[in-house]
Amino acid sequence: MVTTTPVGEESTAPGARRVLSLPATAVRSVRKSAASTPGRLFLIGVSLALLAVLTGAFGAIEIQRKQNTIDNLIAHREPVAAASQQIYRSLSDADATAASAFLAGGTIPAELRERYDMDIATAGANLAKASADVGGVPDAEAQVNVLSQQLPVYTGLVETARAYNRQGFPAGAAYLREASGLMRAKLLPAAQRLYEIDFERLAGEQDSASSVPWFSLALVIVLLGALIVAQRYLTRRTNRLLNVGLVVATGAVVLTLVWGTAALLIESSRVSAGHDHGSKQVEVIVQARIVALKMRANETLTLVARGDGGEYEAEFTKLAEEISGDGDRNLLNQARGLAEDQETQNLIDAAQKDADDWLAAHQRVRELDDGGSYQEAVSLAISTAADDSAAAMFTQLDDNLMKALRNGRVHFAEETSAACKVMTGLAPGVAVLALVAAAGVTMGIRDRLQEYR
Repeated sequence: MVTTTPVGEESTAPGARRVLSLPATAVRSVRKSAASTPGRLFLIGVSLALLAVLTGAFGAIEIQRKQNTIDNLIAHREPVAAASQQIYRSLSDADATAASAFLAGGTIPAELRERYDMDIATAGANLAKASADVGGVPDAEAQVNVLSQQLPVYTGLVETARAYNRQGFPAGAAYLREASGLMRAKLLPAAQRLYEIDFERLAGEQDSASSVPWFSLALVIVLLGALIVAQRYLTRRTNRLLNVGLVVATGAVVLTLVWGTAALLIESSRVSAGHDHGSKQVEVIVQARIVALKMRANETLTLVARGDGGEYEAEFTKLAEEISGDGDRNLLNQARGLAEDQETQNLIDAAQKDADDWLAAHQRVRELDDGGSYQEAVSLAISTAADDSAAAMFTQLDDNLMKALRNGRVHFAEETSAACKVMTGLAPGVAVLALVAAAGVTMGIRDRLQEYR
């Protein structure tokens, strides 16, 4: 019986065996080389040079990625978070302004009309800016879709309410309450959630920027230790105290470690300061503004409801606890504790006084309304001419919070920019020093190998 070999097997089987035997061959070659002093020196040199190059490559990539993250914080991530919070502020203020305009009756005051139109335009512009950054984040995309779809519905309801109000029809109040219900049930929750998502992404990138590059640090330490061990080995073998090439390589690695550690510590400290006294302070102030805006909407809607606004007043009273009092629940107290400079502290102190004055004015509004003096209550609630009106106090409160918020954003930008400057040149510097270390190892080992020829 004749045994046949499949076509091609005779030619491919030996080749496959050779490929499979390469690792074993390489190990035998290394063992053979390591059996002699020149062979060991060659292996040491190659290993140290490769480790130096890998350390430089990983270190430079990690540092460049960190610097890119810091740049993105300043140029993109923080402005998008600011745009998201402005969406909420503009929508909430538009709702309160629409209610105030309705209470004014008849022809809408030009000031209130302009403020409402500006709020809607601002919300739309910031929505466009925020929507450009939601790709790949399904939750953010969902909130943008809600805002895009429901905002035209809201403005349509407001216009209908105005039309009926101009004609003196009571249906205007119903349409306004429906519009406000839409705002509170869908638009404002979507805007608030969008801001929360963007702030979480901002905080996440800040954590990434201030984190320690443990892998790169470990590589540098391992390389430094390997160089020290190699020099001790050469000292014992050659009776020479120093090897110039390895000393140069060690100096380059030590410089990399000192420079990188110092730069990263300062960078991390600056980014953390930008978070604690910048973006975190802004977040607290934003929450205080959100509370104040909700309260203002409740204040005006209580009057629009004319005796049927108990739920709005109850929510106003509950929210007031978050911007008044001496406890930690007071958001203004929290913001004051995070303020880094005296100017911001003074602005928050002024905002606290405005909040207290507003609550006092609101109490007078409620007393007038409950006592049957409805028109006087409306006038005290929406008049901008009287310095002691609820509208004036709320406006002052919002203005001071806005100024404090801007200071927080400036502090964030200053600290984060300083962190970026500290990192300037570090990535290419690490790469160059790694090449210097590799070259030093190569020259140092080469000189020793030449002694064996």
